[in-house]
Formats: sequence, structure tokens, C-alpha cells
Amino acid sequence: MILAPNDVYEKLEFDKIKAILIEKCLGEPGRERIAKIQLHTQKFMIDRLLNEVAQYKTATEENHHFPISAYEDLSEEMRMLEVAGFVMSEAQLKRVADTIRIIYRIFQYFKKDKIELYPTLYDIIRNIHFNEELLYSIDRVVDEDGKIKSDASPELLRIRRLQISKRKELDKLFRALINEYKSKGWLKDTVESFRNGRRVLSAPIENKRKIRGIIHDESATGKTAFIEPEGVIQINNDIFDLENEEKREIYRILRDLTESLQPYLPLIKEYHTIIARYDVIRAKSRLAADLDAVKPTLKSEPFIGIRNGFHPLLFLKNKKEGKTTVPFTLTLLHNNRILVLSGPNAGGKSIALKSLGLMQLMLQAGMLVPVDEGSEMGVFEKLFIDIGDQQSLEDELSTYSSRLRNMKLFLDKADENTLVLIDEFGSGTDPKIGGAIAEAILRELNYRKIFGLITTHYSNLKIFAYKNKGIVNGSMKFDMENLSPTYELTVGKPGSSYAFEIAGKSGLDKKILKYAKHKTGKNEKAIDELIVDLQREKQDLEEKLAKIEAQQEHFDKLVKNYERMNGELEYRRRKLKLDIKQNALQDKAQINKELEKRIREIRQEQNLEKAKAALQTNRTEREDISKEVYNLHEDIYHKPEKNKKDDTPIQVGDFVRFKTGGDIATVETINKKNAIIVIGQLRMTVKLRDLQKAGAPVTAPVKGKINMDTIVTTANFVSKLDLRGMRRDEAIQHVEAFVDEALIANGSRLEIIHGKGDGILRRAVKQKLREYKAVQSIRHGDPQGAGDGVTIVELG
Repeated sequence: MILAPNDVYEKLEFDKIKAILIEKCLGEPGRERIAKIQLHTQKFMIDRLLNEVAQYKTATEENHHFPISAYEDLSEEMRMLEVAGFVMSEAQLKRVADTIRIIYRIFQYFKKDKIELYPTLYDIIRNIHFNEELLYSIDRVVDEDGKIKSDASPELLRIRRLQISKRKELDKLFRALINEYKSKGWLKDTVESFRNGRRVLSAPIENKRKIRGIIHDESATGKTAFIEPEGVIQINNDIFDLENEEKREIYRILRDLTESLQPYLPLIKEYHTIIARYDVIRAKSRLAADLDAVKPTLKSEPFIGIRNGFHPLLFLKNKKEGKTTVPFTLTLLHNNRILVLSGPNAGGKSIALKSLGLMQLMLQAGMLVPVDEGSEMGVFEKLFIDIGDQQSLEDELSTYSSRLRNMKLFLDKADENTLVLIDEFGSGTDPKIGGAIAEAILRELNYRKIFGLITTHYSNLKIFAYKNKGIVNGSMKFDMENLSPTYELTVGKPGSSYAFEIAGKSGLDKKILKYAKHKTGKNEKAIDELIVDLQREKQDLEEKLAKIEAQQEHFDKLVKNYERMNGELEYRRRKLKLDIKQNALQDKAQINKELEKRIREIRQEQNLEKAKAALQTNRTEREDISKEVYNLHEDIYHKPEKNKKDDTPIQVGDFVRFKTGGDIATVETINKKNAIIVIGQLRMTVKLRDLQKAGAPVTAPVKGKINMDTIVTTANFVSKLDLRGMRRDEAIQHVEAFVDEALIANGSRLEIIHGKGDGILRRAVKQKLREYKAVQSIRHGDPQGAGDGVTIVELG
């Protein structure tokens, strides 16, 4: 992301957000990553970072605590492991061991359901292998406290056992000597101590010649001598030798372990990076919890749709002090890309401007932001700001000159992917000239289709915003009764500076105010009032236009529904006529069979001519009915519909509906003259000729009720029936109604849940289903699912 000028982080106080995150990190590598945090401009990258933080926050809220703890920076250890012959110290080994154990716990965390619950967090280690051998080689040598285990080698175990034995022997002998010398009054009240790593007796200086041994030290006062008794000198020597042997053996163990770890150095580096990455996510998550922050809907293009947003730092400050923070709502898009914000000083204009800039930086750094659910925010490639005093003594630039230099930079670099934030636009010079230059710059920025928020007191900018598309006025509400700001942002009308009112409240002499008002004249106030009135009228007209467009859209949907239903009714009328003729044809076929039977009887009676005449009459009638049936069939299934725009063949993926009406379905597969269609959760096989193309599903409220039982049944039919808890007779009634509705709705697969129990309901259901000829198969559910607690029915 391109930022200008160089102090954007400081001006928008993003550096303070980074400082808060650094405090929340558990290790130095995480802090370093925060210090170098990047702002991303690719939607997929920002989306992934936001999902990581959101899922970590959810895990914490659900008490699925992530197993990361304080860890050390291994930069020095990893650098030295590249050096041949390097041997780690116990402290260094402990730091490496702690890192390996943390990464092990993280891999263990993502077992069972955690992968499905937090997939984006798991993606960080999804393609990384945890080496069990690495953990084993460390655990075999080092304990949880970083100490070398006694069984790290047989030699070390032998040495430490001898040390224990010698110390017990020393303790026994030492106590015996203490008791002996103490009974003789040769020792002080504090009978023993340690000097030069040796256990010694504390004796008054006058008794030091009475105790045979080595004098190691005397007290500062010279009144106490510290003596190692002669009887324990050899044991102490043995212990000293064993301690040296222990050090040599530990060094050998550390050398061997260091050599064994060197091949794993790339893996250790990767583990170290992963922990630092999770540390950053944890810090972001803790900040999000403090801010009550959420992930807004992310758009790939520039867009601002903030609902009840807060300035993050102001929210934290007020939360700590028990104060309420006033939120703001702001939408910038299409014809309203730039907000010209006006209002009194100290009314919250600059806070709103900084809030927008800071939240955009946080979002593109992968942080959740303090807005309501449903907020939408886009991605910007550039962020330009002009806030506060830009005076530069080094460059010999005045405040206004410095601001003009910023404006030149903005005009050179700004485009439709730029967010521009300017505070007190045009100030710093003569108001008339400054206002004119500001208007010219605003005109050019608007031409470049930038997004922005600009605060000002200049009336000419308010008027320009009113007259030009792409720019909208806004104001900070002001309590006229108490002459105090409310800090509430209102989009749609400009604000006044309320300078005279505030000056009067501050106690300024009325005579001075009267003179100032006289000098200002009525025009200034009239302009503000005119802008407000015009803005209100414009807003009313836009609302009416939007209402008319919505009504027109609603009317268009009603017309479409009427035309569709009218076509369906006409189709039903013709279909009904076809059914009547087909039934008549079937009746004639039955009569024909009876006549043929009669012919056989007549032949036997030698009345053949009479039989032939009767047969010919029947055939003629049958042919006439067949022609009518054929014509109706062609008219219904093959004759193109009037006003039908799309006569291309139905293909996979098309939206279709039955010619008899009903819900819109999607074609899943086509097999010759049949098709498999999907309506909601229902899948069925139908003939292609019974279908017609339909547009994408539209929903339009229909006020009048249409008496079409089949359409209603089809639309509302659910292919699952739950009988659990019902009596047998009650369940059978529900099954009858359920199957009847399914047949009307052209259902193909039904699911009846009756539970397992003693099987009474299951048997009753199967018995009832066998009464229907349309039932092709009856079977139990999936054994891995509900099993015989559910019956699956296939209809033909």
C-alpha cells in the first residue's frame, strides 16, 4: 500500500496500535513481526489474515484455548547451529526444547474437530510435518525445566548415583561430628555453612585449633572460623571429582545432541517462524476482544460501508474511564465517493476522519475493526492524508506551502483506488483565495474518482459538494440548546461553525459580537441556510426517486408473475382437454376389445357382415379421437408459446419449471428425453417435454390469493416426515397425507423418520406404503447414519 506523506502512521496513530500489539506479544520474534507489519492490497491475503484472527478470537471465546505460551528468540542458537563443532549450553538447549514442545502442542491441538472449526488457523501448519524423532531426541535428554536428565546416558546415571551415595555418607558423618563437637561446646549456634563449595563447621575463633581439619575462611569480624573437618575431607574430594566428571559427561551429551539437531535446523527455523506467526495472531485477537471488533464484509474494490464504527484508541480510552464513545455510520460508493464534512470546532470532524483512516490501515494489516456486523469495507491501493500542522523548518516551508506540496503529490498520484483524507481543507491562507484553490483541487480529485473524507469550514466547498455528483455534504450534529457538540455524524446536509453561538457562550462581550455580526452581514448565514434547504430538497427528491424505482421494480415482478401464471392456466386448460380425450380413447379401446369378442361370437352365428360394419364404425370413432389427442399433444408439448423469447433446447444448468407451474428448478443432468432436476433439497427425474425454460428465481410479494392447490403444494412440500412420539393410528394418517402431497408435488425420494424402538411404527409405515402403486422401493437409511430408524421411499 502506498502511503503519503511519510508520517501517515504517526498522524493516524497507527504507531500506537502497533505499540499495543507489541505489548500483547509473548516473544521477541512476534514483536519484531508487529514492528515490521505490512499493509496488503490483495483481497485474498487480507481475507486470510482476518479469518485467522477471527477464528482465534472465536476459539478463545469458546474456551478452546490455543496452546501457545511465552517463548524465546532462537536467532542466536539457529545461527550457531550452522557452525561446525558448536556445542549448545544447557540454557540454549532449554530454549530450543521449549520451542519444539510448543510446536508439538500446536500440532496436537489440531486433532479431532479443531481442523473443521478453525480451518484457516490450521492452514498455517497444514502442509508442514512435525518430526517426532526431533522431539524424542530432546525429551530423552532434557526435562521440562531444561535440566539434563540423569538417564540421558548410562555414565551420567552412574555418576549421579555415586554423588547421592557420597552425599548421604557425608551427611551421616557430618552429623556425627556436629553432635560430638557441639557436646564439647566447640561450635557456634549456627553449626555449619558452605565455603568454596565445601560443607564446613562454624566454630568460635578460639576453638579453631581444637577441631582437626582445613580452615577455609574466617568471618568479617574475625570471631568465627569455617573449618572442614579432617574426617570428611576425602568424601568432599570424592564429591568434587564426581561433580567434575558430571560436567564432562554433560558436555559430551550436549555435544552429541547438538550434532544430532544440526540436520533439523531448517525445520527448527520453520517451527520458530510458525510460533511467531501464531503469536502475532494471538496479539491481534486480544486487541480485537478489547475493541469488540469484528470482521467486516470485505470487497476487492474501494468501498466504505461502516456501521456504528468507533475510533479504536478513543474507544479503549473511554472504556477504561467508563465513558461512552459515540459511533459513526458512513457509506461512500458510486455517486457519493467523497464526503465534505463541516461543523463546529471540537465537534468531532477530525476524530471521524482519523477513525476512517486508522480503521482502513488496521483492516489492510489484517486486524479486526470496531464496527457492527454487516459493515462492508473495500481495499485501497493508496492512502494520502493531510492532517495538522505541516510546517517544516528544515525545508523552510510554511504550513500552507507544506499543504500545497501535499496537494501536488495527491494530484500527481491519486486515482480511483486512492483514499484521500484532508483535515481543514484550504486553511492556512486568505480564506477567499484558499477556498478557491481548495475547490479547484477538490474538482480535480473528484474527476479522478478518488474516495475521500474532507473537513472544512468554507461555504464554497459546501456549495460545490451540493452541485457535483460524486461528492456529498455531511456535518457533525450540534446541540443548539446547550451549545455543545454531540459528536454524531450526519450525511446529507452541511453543518455550520456556530462561531457566534460558541463565542457568546464563552463570555465574549456582546458589543464585540454585534460588531462581528454586522461585519459578516446576512449573506454568510443565508448561504448556510440555503445550502441546508437545497440539500434537504435534493435528499427528498432522491428518496422519492428511489421509492418510484422500487415500485416500478415491484410492478415489473407482478407483471412477470401474472404472465407466467396466465400461461400456466392456459396450459392446464389444454392439458385437461387432452386428459379427457385420452380417457375417451382408452374407453374406445375397451369397447373395441368387447366388439372383437362379440365378432367372434357373431362368426359363430354366421353373421359376419353385421360384425364387420360394427367394427368399422368403432374404428372410425377411435381414429377421430386419436387425431384429436395427437393435435392436443402437439399443441401442448411442441407448439411454441406466444411471446417466448428463448426457444433454445434445455441444457444442464438452465432454470426450468413444469409447464403445469410450480417452483423454479435447476437442471442437473439430461439423459435423452429425461432430465434430473433439483428443487431446493428435492431431486427428481422428469420428462424434458414437461419442462419449460424459466428465468432466475424472483421473489415478489403477492397480495391476492390464487386458488391453485398444486402450485401451493409443490412450493411448500418438504420431503422429510418425522413420526417420533406419535401413536400408530396418528402416524398412519400423517403418512397417508405425506405420500399424497409427494405424489401431487412430483416427489421422487421421501424420508420418513420413525425411530428404532420396538419396530411397531416401522412395520406400520412399510405396510401402509405397500398400498401405493407409485412406490418403487422401500429401504432403511444409511447404516452409518440413522440406520433402521428411518425409511427411505423411492416414488416412480
